[in-house]
Amino acid sequence: MASAVERTDDLVREYLIYRGFTSTLKHLDSEIKSDKDKGFRVDKIIDQLQQLIQSYDLAGLKEYWAYLDRRLFSRLEDVYRPTVNKLRTSLYRFYVIHTVQMKNSEKTQEFFQKQALELQTQPEWRDWFALPFIPAPEQNPSFSPYFSRQWADTFLVSLHNFLSVLFQCMPQPVLLSFDNEVQRIKTVQEENEELRQLLFALQVEWRQKKDEEMVHHKLPPYVQHMDRLGDTELDLVFSQRNVNMTTPSRNFFSTFLPQTRRAPGKTAPGPQSSPTQASLGRKDPTAAQSAKAKDLPSAKDLKMPSVSTATVDLATGHSLKRRPHDHEKERKELLSKLPQQSLEKKTDSDLDAQTEALPDQTDSTNQTRVCEVGGAAVEQPFIKLSQEEYGEHHSSIMHCRVDCSGRRVASLDVDGVVKVWAFNPIMQTKATIMSKSPLLSLEWAAKPDRLLLLGSGVGTVKLYDTDAKKNLYEMTIDDVHPRILSLACSPSGTSFVCSAAAQAAPSGVVTEGDARVSAPVSGQLLLWDTKTVKQQLQFALEPGPVAINCTAFNHNGNLLVTGAADGMIRLFDMQRYESALSWKAHDGEVYSVEFSYDENTVFSIGEDGKFVQWNIHRCGVKQSEYSLSQDAVGPFVLSGYSGYKQVQVPRGRLFAFDSEGQHVLTCSSSGGVIYRLNKVDTGLESVLSLGGHKAPVVTVDWCSAMDCGTCLTASMDGKIKLSTLLAQKP
Repeated sequence: MASAVERTDDLVREYLIYRGFTSTLKHLDSEIKSDKDKGFRVDKIIDQLQQLIQSYDLAGLKEYWAYLDRRLFSRLEDVYRPTVNKLRTSLYRFYVIHTVQMKNSEKTQEFFQKQALELQTQPEWRDWFALPFIPAPEQNPSFSPYFSRQWADTFLVSLHNFLSVLFQCMPQPVLLSFDNEVQRIKTVQEENEELRQLLFALQVEWRQKKDEEMVHHKLPPYVQHMDRLGDTELDLVFSQRNVNMTTPSRNFFSTFLPQTRRAPGKTAPGPQSSPTQASLGRKDPTAAQSAKAKDLPSAKDLKMPSVSTATVDLATGHSLKRRPHDHEKERKELLSKLPQQSLEKKTDSDLDAQTEALPDQTDSTNQTRVCEVGGAAVEQPFIKLSQEEYGEHHSSIMHCRVDCSGRRVASLDVDGVVKVWAFNPIMQTKATIMSKSPLLSLEWAAKPDRLLLLGSGVGTVKLYDTDAKKNLYEMTIDDVHPRILSLACSPSGTSFVCSAAAQAAPSGVVTEGDARVSAPVSGQLLLWDTKTVKQQLQFALEPGPVAINCTAFNHNGNLLVTGAADGMIRLFDMQRYESALSWKAHDGEVYSVEFSYDENTVFSIGEDGKFVQWNIHRCGVKQSEYSLSQDAVGPFVLSGYSGYKQVQVPRGRLFAFDSEGQHVLTCSSSGGVIYRLNKVDTGLESVLSLGGHKAPVVTVDWCSAMDCGTCLTASMDGKIKLSTLLAQKP
């Protein structure tokens, strides 16, 4: 640590000399000489705060504390927020007491004038507004403890200890971590070099094996060592081949030729000897030319396909059709071997022949096919290992979510039936929830993950225990806004956010003739405590109360992003419980929002069919934009008999990211589609189509808690497909 600090000091000196900050350099050298610890100095921060208080610099004091809050305190968990608030309150009281002790009434009144808006809503400051008007506040029982030396020392020691423990737990400043970064980069480079050499050795070994296999498969055994035979041995071979050339030779070649190209009838034994002699480069050039002319059409088809739909009996030449399960077994064996083989040996005609022979193999083969990009072979990022179906629902799915542990799934259909089921090691229904009131939303609780939040259409939210299979609580949210459209549980597990909206057109399945409400409906966004089962607060929605369609927390619950029916995205600071940003995102409603993997941006899908990435550090500036089809955005349409159509407005998650945030899963008319996220100029790159559905997919989810990623796609026919993927690391 000391060496890193000294090297950082040298770098700072070099920068100050380059910029010409000579006075700053002198102060730096003087303070470095007096510094003996070569590390963090909490006493310097305390001295700075006391100096600002003694100089009556209220603005500087607030700015310095805001910097500490932004750089240090904001990284803490929510349980430490009350401690930080108490320390800030004590710091302001320490400032006010100092102004009273110094008999500077102007600074005392200035403090309450500037801080009135901030402090008047806090109960602990209610009695302090009378302090400037009390003749002797040090004798007042309410204020006398704060004028004692003991209180001041206790406060300074508490602040000193809190900062000391905080800096021991917090990571080092970015400037001091350069040494670790250099070592890490060096280690990664060495590992890359070792892996590159290992890869080169494996490629050389693979090429050698490939060459050997090609030699053994191209030439028959009696031709491999033809250059080693003498004239006598060669004549013996000719005599043996001429005697047995009638039937065996025809059967040998007819095995690999289509039946339509086999010559019917018998072949005379005399001319049959000529092709053999011509192939060995011997006598009778006239017969050799005639045999060559006959064999030219067959030479194009003289290829062994990797998989054939029919086997040929070598003795009779008749094709025998394989059973479906035998064909499926062979297809799986082929797929397991494809990543290890090279497709460079196969020409376009070979691939076309295999595609025609195996029409049901196209989707599976595409998962492992090697693509040529810029002359280099690039493997697909995912392989679909299996796809299972959950079919316990009898109507269209609205929500389908995996819990935090990746063990259970909760799915809700438009009839209000909730199914809780597991898929590992086997697919099994654990609980079925049927409510008297219609259910519109669901969300897994973070802690413990066995609890499930269920939002209804009559203004209530139920807390359901999936292990005990019973309702724990039923909370009445709002009677004026009865539809609970969205639920989001804080990662800390202490609270949840619910969106309540007024009555409107049915949010589930409607007929084609029903018109949607053009104006955004009214709504509220509320925060509830899961421990006390009481409402904590109501968020302010500007410019007016509007229905919130979707909500999502970041990893630690400090930020909340929402998408509303008015096309606005709002970002809330959950430490101060106030709106931090809001911007117009889509023309029409916002259907789904999620934080990116690094949480510097937000992705959203709207009614206008756009999939947009927004930068939250630049006031919602559009970073990239992609256009999606109606199959991925909605409203989703399913056609029925006699021209009847049902239309479903999106309510569940429309997209989900993988564990590294580089690929996104979206809906489609026949299954899920996985895209690679690229820059806006290149657009979305489709890498895998999951398929398997006969109705439009309305919601998706992607679980990466297990070793293999699991994609869930739920459709309007009540079927949920569970696709297990294997990620191919580059």
